[in-house]
Parts: sequence; structure tokens; C-alpha cells
Amino acid sequence: MPAPEAIRPFRQFVMKVHSRCDLACDHCYVYRHADQSWRRRPRVMAPRIVRATAERIAEHARAHRLKRVTVVLHGGEPLLAGPERLAALARELRRSLDGIAVLDLRMQTNGLLLDDDFCALLVRERIHVGVSLDGDRASHDRHRVRADGSGSYDDTVRALRLLGQAAHRPAFAGLLCTIDVHNDPDAVYGALAEVRPPRVDFLLPHANWDHPPPRVQGTTDYADWLITAYERWNTDDRPFSIRVFESVEAAAMGEPGFTEALGLGSPDLLVIETDGAIEQADWLKTVAEGAPETGYHVLVNSFDEAARHTGFQARSLGLDGLAAQCRACPVVSICGGGLYGHRYRSGTGFVNPSVYCADLLKLIQHIQSTAPTTQLLAVPPDDIGALTAGGAPERAAVLRLSKAQLDLRRSMLAYLNRAGVGSEETWQALLKLDGPDLDLVLADPAVHSWAVTACSAEARGQAVPDTGFLAGVALAAAFRSGRHLELTVPVSTRAILTLPSVGRLRILPNGVSLSSGKGIRVGTDGGRVWRADGGGAIWEPVQSLSAGGFEVRLESSTLGATGAGALPDLTAAWRRPLEAAWGALSRQHPHQAAALAAGVTTLVLLDSEPAQDASRPPFGALALAPPGTTQDLVLALLREWQYAKFAALRDLHDLGGTGQEAALRQAYVHLAVARVWHTRPEPTARDLTVLWGKRSLAALDVLASEADAAPAPTGLRLAAEIRAAADSLIAGP
Repeated sequence: MPAPEAIRPFRQFVMKVHSRCDLACDHCYVYRHADQSWRRRPRVMAPRIVRATAERIAEHARAHRLKRVTVVLHGGEPLLAGPERLAALARELRRSLDGIAVLDLRMQTNGLLLDDDFCALLVRERIHVGVSLDGDRASHDRHRVRADGSGSYDDTVRALRLLGQAAHRPAFAGLLCTIDVHNDPDAVYGALAEVRPPRVDFLLPHANWDHPPPRVQGTTDYADWLITAYERWNTDDRPFSIRVFESVEAAAMGEPGFTEALGLGSPDLLVIETDGAIEQADWLKTVAEGAPETGYHVLVNSFDEAARHTGFQARSLGLDGLAAQCRACPVVSICGGGLYGHRYRSGTGFVNPSVYCADLLKLIQHIQSTAPTTQLLAVPPDDIGALTAGGAPERAAVLRLSKAQLDLRRSMLAYLNRAGVGSEETWQALLKLDGPDLDLVLADPAVHSWAVTACSAEARGQAVPDTGFLAGVALAAAFRSGRHLELTVPVSTRAILTLPSVGRLRILPNGVSLSSGKGIRVGTDGGRVWRADGGGAIWEPVQSLSAGGFEVRLESSTLGATGAGALPDLTAAWRRPLEAAWGALSRQHPHQAAALAAGVTTLVLLDSEPAQDASRPPFGALALAPPGTTQDLVLALLREWQYAKFAALRDLHDLGGTGQEAALRQAYVHLAVARVWHTRPEPTARDLTVLWGKRSLAALDVLASEADAAPAPTGLRLAAEIRAAADSLIAGP
């Protein structure tokens, strides 16, 4: 068993804010299974327990330097705690974690008590809500009933319609669906899809070898049910996320999964009951009375103390904690033995295969054999080498990398569409404009920056900033294609509408408040962009520069697409230096120059040299300081190009933990500097090549010393390519 100092921190905290429920579901693990401790607990979590829990979470996050923690409000039914208590709880958690870690606050509910006011509170307090829905009316009401036996389907769907409204959509996290093999999987899937969820979690009914799950035909009923849903999901082009399927696909490619029901990862979740008791995952209530108990309490014990409890330690053993049958299984790295509670059998405890073993094997093998490889691998392994070596194959690899980035940006926009971000008018326009001209707009790095910010805000249940940017994307595509389009655009007090890759419209207030929320009307016909509601505006097209086949847009970091003042002439100061540097780059590094020209569309011009650890623009853009000598600019172009490629790889693959990623990035950039000096004629060039090559290798040594976890497979591949390239530069003439 691991020593106490080997414990992993908790990152998920389930707070049982109310211990009773307004439904009487017959499959509930809290009320209908072995553990009946709910009868002895207070109905509502008292303020002092809330405060102590918040302080313990903050203490734990600070001690383990966690950047983000997830808190799930649970029950019973958490909405029974009432809006005032829930709002106070959210504020207490944020107050305690302020300056320590980002709070991802979630809630699992049956939704029956949701109304407009409650939904508005959830949005305001940034509580992201999952709702339990088991499918169509017949499927849902088979189990999720009231105490009098009446069904809850109508009220649940009413709540989901409320959450689906634009004003409330930011609070909608998704659906939780417990599988019943007596229900038609097609009907269930269709009913879930109808409410346009951002995400669906399919859960196997909690069962174990002492109390096996009901079956209809044989040992793989649950796999057959899930496979039907999986195929329907693929046929529908995956309109929303389904965690169990995506987790299997990720694990099959060596990436970490993201459900505790699968995989060998250490448990990172604990439960705080209404009375302050610290417990293990509450699905252990299906095993025996007191099975989740630890004997610890938030008023007395830290979460580090709880982590040393034998229950948590037993679940930290990974492969060594599994039954021999599991360790010998070909899919053990994906399955991980299944959910811990599903392995229980009297006499042998949890050292057994899952009671769903046959189902998990069949499902995983089916997904492995049918999952589209493009969904699983964004950058082919050989391209990792081409992007690192900097030879002739790099340009082709960059073109594929650019296509993967374009697909990523389209995926982010599709997610925002499903989440209800932006107006229906704008989305209809984007649909009609889909094609090569829209692709040119989406290739603008500004689209990536905005989409990442928007998706992050939506996922956290926060208001998405600058939704008018979407209208700018549509107008830019119309401008490029020469088509007439008019859209209503919400405009902030800064009064700037960006048309990515095309220009910006600086809107004049004309005595009218631009923050009224009513928006303005903007039109384009391919030759001009104008304010179509009669108000004043100034059109400022993008500034561009061509240097020997390298065509690039110029943006100022201090007065760019969001600046309120007039744009200065950026080309005057940069034309001659860039032409000279590009000529030198093309002669000294022809293959890298060709790759850079294929992947870069924008130069972001800075006032001073960026710091090594400073954030850079996304793929497609390079950040450059005022030019010095021509060779200085050549070095800056290749260094920043290396940052850009690394950012694209990081977007598309897990490269490892934060420290591992930083070490890889440093090694990757140092390699670019070494390669520049390798071609220079100065007497000191050889020494500087070796110096920067060794710095690259030293960064890889830091990567290897990161003991928190093994680097991800793509990270290891990248590290191997960097090492080979650095060794070659150090050894070469």
C-alpha cells in the first residue's frame, strides 16, 4: 500500500447540501440500498459546516498548489436547500478560494424545483447544473417517480426547457441518464437529444456480485444497449459530448480518461455529508451499511488526513489493486477494472472483476474497432518529427496541422452553437456561408482566441463575452465571398466590431448609448462594410504586407482589433526590415521559411521583447518586438514560429502536466535557437549552437525529473524528437 507521503490530492468535492429528496426513485443508491445513514443526518448542511468545508478545500488546494477544484452540490435533492442557502454557499466557496484556485461549481439535480428565478440565480452564481433524465416518458417514469408513484417526466422536461433558454443556457451542464436495458436505447437517445444537452453521462445501475444488475437476454445486455446509442451518436455526427464513449476513445490512444467508472487513475473525489462527515464516494452505499465512512469530520480533520484512510489508499494501487483476471485483460488500461463499487463480493471484497466485466470488454472492443481515427489522433506521429526536425517534410506537416486547427475551431463553434451562444440569425448566416471563404476567416488567430475564451466561459457557467464577435465572423465571410448580408450585432461600450481577417468597424455613438443591449445593424456586400441602421461608423481594413512570397497581416498589440482609437500605419516601420529578414531566412533556412509561410497569417507587433514565459498568440500568429538587425529578426521569426507550432500541438494533444508542458516548450524553443546558430558564419556560432542545444537537453532533463506523473504519450514522442534533433546539432559540424 502506498506510503502516506505518496497520496494524491483530491480535486473533486461532493457537498451533500440537503439529505432528503422530493422523488422516490426505486434505483437510488442513497435511499434504496444497504447504507441508510441518511436517516441519522440533518436535512440541511449548517452554515458552520459550509464554512468549514470551504476552508478545508482552500487549505487542501493551497497545500497541493491546485489551480482548479470542482465542487458538486448534491443530495438528496440540493434544490431543497433553497436559493438563499445555495447562493450563500457559492459565495462562501469563492471567498475561501479567492487567489488560491479557480472554482468549478456544479450541481446534480432532478430539476423539479427549477423556475425562472432559480435559473437566474444559477447563472449569476456560476453554478453549472446537471439534470437527471432517463429518456422518453416511459423510460424516465419507470424509475424516477414521486412518493405517490406518479411520474416526474413532465416536470423534468419543463425544467430542461427553462435551462435551454438563452438567458439560462450558461448554467446547463448536461444530462445524467441511468441505463435500464428494458428501455429502448434509440428512444432514450432521441429523447435526450431533443433537449439539446451540451453533454450526456450514461451511468450503469449501481450493482455488485452480491446484488447483480437486472438483465434481459444475456451477459452483455448493457454493452449492446450502449453500442446502439454509440452508433446512433456517430450517425448523428456527435451533436453533444457523451463522456463514457469519449473516455474510452481517449484511453485507447493512451490519453487520460475522464470518468471514475473507467481507467487506472487514482481517486480524486471525496464526499462531505450534511453533518460534516468526510466520506468516500457515496456509491459505496450500495455495498454495506457504513461502507463509505472514514471516521473523519471537517471540523476536526484535514483532507490530507482523510486521504490516508485505507479506503482511499486501496483505490490508489492502480493495476496492483486489481484481480488477476483484470491484470491479464487486454483492455485493462482502458477499463481499469470498472467502477470500484461494482467489483464488490462478500468474502473477497473489491478484488474482483466488475460485475459488468463482459459488458465493458465488449463495449471497449467495439469502440476500438469502429472509432474514427481522425477523432482520436489530431497530429500523425510522423508529423511530430517533421515539425521538430525542420526539414523538407515540415511544410506538408504544417498544412495538416493547420487543417487540424481549423477543425478544432469549427468544433468550438459547434459547441457554442449547441450551447445557445449567439443569435439564431447569426448561426443561420454562418450555415449559408459555410465554405472556403469561411475557412479563410476561421484561420484568423483572433477566432481561436475568442472561441477558447467563449467555450471556457460557457463551460464554467459564466456569461460569454463579446457575442458580437460571431456576427463579425459571418460578416467577414460574406465580405470575402462578395455576398450581401445584414446582421444585428450587440456592441459593447468600446464600440468596435471585428471582422476577422478583413478589418474592423469603429462605431460612432451619435448620441445613442451603445451599451443598451439593443445592438446595431451592420451590412456588407463584399466591397464595403457599413452601419445599416443609419448611424455613423468608420471602416478600417486590415493592414497587410508582402515580402518575397510571405504575405502577412499586421496587428498592434497595444492598439489592435479591440482598441478604440484609429489604427496607426504599421507597414511603414516594418516593410523594409521584414523584406530583408525574409530574404535572409529563405536563403539560410529554406525549408523552415516555406513551412512558416504556410502556417502564419498574422504578425502581432509588440512594444518590447516578449518574456520567455509570456503567453503568445495562438497558432497562425507570431509576436514580434521592434526589429533590430536583420539576423535578430530572423532569429525572432524562427523562435516565435517554434512557440506557435508548440501551441498548436498543445491544443490538439495532452503533452503532460503543467511542469512537463513548460519543460517541453522550453526545450522546443531552445532547439530553434540552436538551429539558427548552426547556419550562422560568425566565429562564435559553433559554440552558441552547442550552448543552446545543451539547454534544450537540460530542459528535457527537467521533464524527466517531473515525478507527479508520467508524461503523456505524445509528450514522450515530442521529447524523443527534440532530443534526437538537439544531439544532431551538438555533434554536427
